[in-house]
Amino acid sequence: MTPDLAPFPEAVAEAMRAELPKVAERAVEEIIVAVPSYADAFLGPMGRKISSAVELTLRGFLQLAAAGGNADAATPGGSVVEAAYALGRGEARSGRSMDALLAAYRVGARVSWRDMSAAAVAAGLGPEPVARFAELVFAYIDRLSAASVAGHADELASSGRARQRLLERLAHGLLTGSPHTELAAMAERAEWVPPRTLTVVLLPEGRARGALVSLDPRTLVAAEDVPDLDRTGDLAVLLVPDAEGAARGALLRGLGGREAVVGPARPWRNAQASYGRALRALRLGMISVDAGPLDTDAHLAELVLRADEEALADLRARVLAPLESVGPTAREKLTETLRSWLMHQGRRDQVAAALFVHPQTVRYRMTQLRELYGSRLEEPRTVLDLTVALGVALPTAAPPDDVR
Repeated sequence: MTPDLAPFPEAVAEAMRAELPKVAERAVEEIIVAVPSYADAFLGPMGRKISSAVELTLRGFLQLAAAGGNADAATPGGSVVEAAYALGRGEARSGRSMDALLAAYRVGARVSWRDMSAAAVAAGLGPEPVARFAELVFAYIDRLSAASVAGHADELASSGRARQRLLERLAHGLLTGSPHTELAAMAERAEWVPPRTLTVVLLPEGRARGALVSLDPRTLVAAEDVPDLDRTGDLAVLLVPDAEGAARGALLRGLGGREAVVGPARPWRNAQASYGRALRALRLGMISVDAGPLDTDAHLAELVLRADEEALADLRARVLAPLESVGPTAREKLTETLRSWLMHQGRRDQVAAALFVHPQTVRYRMTQLRELYGSRLEEPRTVLDLTVALGVALPTAAPPDDVR
């Protein structure tokens, strides 16, 4: 609570008013010494304007204090509060914390109190009014400091929200394939330094916040209206900078235990390509809840083979047609053997080990397959078609007609 203060004698008030220009100049000088980051701002014409503003502020306070009272004297006028609030916002826009401004307030209060109280004592003001006057000075400065802190916080909040919206627009532009010139302009407006590459990660929204903790702080998060994602559930889309090479392993480890799909690293302006591949893998059902993140780079063959599911089914039906003459159980075993024979390039012992059967069983089954296919098993084109058709495992015990 601020103290009551009797009106100053006119002689005292006049002596203090006469000292104000010098007090303001000395306050600025000492602020420059105590807060070096303000040195440039106080030089030249700007310094004179600031000195004048300090003097006007002190003059307004002195007018209130000299008139007596407590609450009025310790409460800055509306225009002064607005100026302090604007000063705090300006500090935030300049990228500075409140430390420098609060230090400047403290120095200004100390100098003002020291010099103005000296003038008051020299003019005959007693010790008790001087002490009360000191409390009013520092209460007044506290109010100004609070106004500046509020301005600083409000500016950070509003600028943070504005920048977040700009970053979300940039993410949307990247995912929709906006022209390169537009992307560069959006990145500049959002003050986002473009990386070499971007890697798209799809994961449940509820797990995105935890994942962001270990990712590059430049990671973009796509908000609403993500293209083509409406059919895949509540998923978040992250665009992770420079996650290629060794950094990709770190990304996958950081996503460990999360149901996520990781697209390929692409030049940052072509992030749409990474998004498209991750989305295809997701829609093909390649992700497993228990298997952790799916690295699409490790499943390129499967992505290629399943790019056209209907064509793949037709190819399987055609190349497996010779097996239609045998029963379902034999057909399944022969198909499994043929696939392993292709994958192991005809090495009988390796095929047997993969199928957990005796090598003689493999010999017997391959004899059956050669009878069914004839010389076609030696034709490069047939081998290629069979390899492609059987490159993705068939559903268990599913005959070709059921596949199609």
